[in-house]
Amino acid sequence: TFKDVERLLPRVAEMGFDVLYLPPIHPIGEVNRKGKNNAVTAGADEPGSPWAIGNKEGGHMAIHSELGTIDDYVALIKKAKEFDIDIALDLAFQCAPDHPYIKEHPEWFAWRPDGTIAYAENPPKKYQDIVPLNFETDDWKNLWEELKNVVLFWVKKGVRIFRVDNPHTKPFAFWEWCIQEVQKEAPQTIFLSEAFTRPHVMAALGKAGFTQGYTYFVWRNNKQEMEEYLTELTQTEWREFFRPNFWPNTPDILPYELMGAGANAFVLRVLMAATLSSNYGIYGPAFEFMENQGNNNGKEEYLNSEKYEIRHYNWDHRNRLTDAITRINRIRQEHPALQNTYNIHFTRTDNDQLMSYVKVNPDGSDAIWCIINWDTMHTQSGFVEVPKELLGITSGRRVNLKVEDMLTNEIYHWFNDWNYVELNPEKWPIHIFRVALL
Repeated sequence: TFKDVERLLPRVAEMGFDVLYLPPIHPIGEVNRKGKNNAVTAGADEPGSPWAIGNKEGGHMAIHSELGTIDDYVALIKKAKEFDIDIALDLAFQCAPDHPYIKEHPEWFAWRPDGTIAYAENPPKKYQDIVPLNFETDDWKNLWEELKNVVLFWVKKGVRIFRVDNPHTKPFAFWEWCIQEVQKEAPQTIFLSEAFTRPHVMAALGKAGFTQGYTYFVWRNNKQEMEEYLTELTQTEWREFFRPNFWPNTPDILPYELMGAGANAFVLRVLMAATLSSNYGIYGPAFEFMENQGNNNGKEEYLNSEKYEIRHYNWDHRNRLTDAITRINRIRQEHPALQNTYNIHFTRTDNDQLMSYVKVNPDGSDAIWCIINWDTMHTQSGFVEVPKELLGITSGRRVNLKVEDMLTNEIYHWFNDWNYVELNPEKWPIHIFRVALL
């Protein structure tokens, strides 16, 4: 319930997060309801997927009765503000087969010749419990107005961040108009695009007005891939219209790299996400508690996914990953160099298992140097090159650096153009150095 979430806010704040994003909070459809692990039929006591929105109790402007009331939700938003936390809402413009819109506005949906309504597909996925809106309807103006009003309804309740579900399956012209209209009334509203699709489609969504976008970070699994991807995002035309948000997992995606993986891999992925990008997030308890069992269908999906069942966690539990997340979020809050994505510069190493990158804020007062060990099983060592020009070491001046690892508080003094590092993933898979010129 929302009251339960209120009681968990101190824990979220303690870990250093400033946004808590909830899946859809609306009534869940009863027709064609999905069961455990995306089973086509649900048992009598199974909750269904929150993304199958709407039933006789209401639709996109209603609250699932088991979560609480509208007043409870508003109280949660206000309570979260006391901890400097925003409550973000999932915005999924789609309907369950028993959503009130279907009776009230049948013209907003696509119907088959036999009189049945078409369910949603996002190949290769099929959503028998979800009906897509037909944006090509002759009544498109009223449909657009209604969807804009849904957003503004929640904005007026205190929501200012929306994670938009599958925006690439709706017309870009609609998003451009809707985002513009909402931001006329609430300029600070943030729209995060959850679109794992072709690059030019993700680019078009950025150009249409989305504030941030999900990325391919989750599928970049070695030094070359990651360096090339970050260079594309930060050093090409992408930097003009696309603000990346890095997620090591999502409710839909347990990447193969984390299936069966141990703590080393989870720590590596979250520390990379948090230092490569100024914006990052995790699908919370599944990641923090290192759930690593994939579905038996061979896809990048969680076994016993929370999308289809109610799960309970021991919120008093802390582990190595809890500590890592708490530390990196504190470091990010204290260092403006990590609050920018586009200032990243990769530097050379003599070991392909080591990836080195430096971030410096515009006035040069904060310089952060990260060195990552990609090998989650073995200690890796090698030499890394000092980026003299980037750190303000003028020509002819000798290297004299103090680097302090903010994870371990260890301090090293470097006097050479190339310096030795060694990273044991059982301890920390990354150095996060604060750099000082002496």
